[in-house]
Amino acid sequence: MDTIHDRVRATTVLAVVKDGRIAMAADGQVTVGDTVMKIGAEKVRTLARNRAVVGFAGGAADALTLLERLEGKLETHPGNIRRAAVELARDWRTDRALRRLEAMMLVGDAESLLVVSGNGDVIEPDDGIAAIGSGGAYALSAARALARHSDMEAGAIAEEGLRIAAEICIYTNDNIKVVSLP
Repeated sequence: MDTIHDRVRATTVLAVVKDGRIAMAADGQVTVGDTVMKIGAEKVRTLARNRAVVGFAGGAADALTLLERLEGKLETHPGNIRRAAVELARDWRTDRALRRLEAMMLVGDAESLLVVSGNGDVIEPDDGIAAIGSGGAYALSAARALARHSDMEAGAIAEEGLRIAAEICIYTNDNIKVVSLP
């Protein structure tokens, strides 16, 4: 059976929370089948008047729909990323239209980081580092090694972790955007 993952491989997003800062980095590559369709897509951005940062993997239209919903939840629950993420995951899983959306999200602020999926998952990583998308495992491994064995700050870890993933994953390029919050 042909799934969205088989047709579109579009993303690697990596986030690091360290020393009261969050940095989220994403590559710019959008791949459809065997073809790179775009090299400069923007997959990370700030929300809630620059109090939260979000990155997405999956279908662009699906992700944008979810970003709008997340922004609404953040307005309803200002300053409470966990509550907003849980409310979004609940709606995503139970709403007829939303549950068809195929995407994953990373959302966080300077104190917390969450992985949110349409299965109702809201997962906070133990070490403040998370990654999603095609090259997510590579980026996550690189970032954990950098965090454990260097004094690099969150933004540098996120960017370098993604650069390492781009060397390994054919669905990840080195056109990297990093968004940080203090």
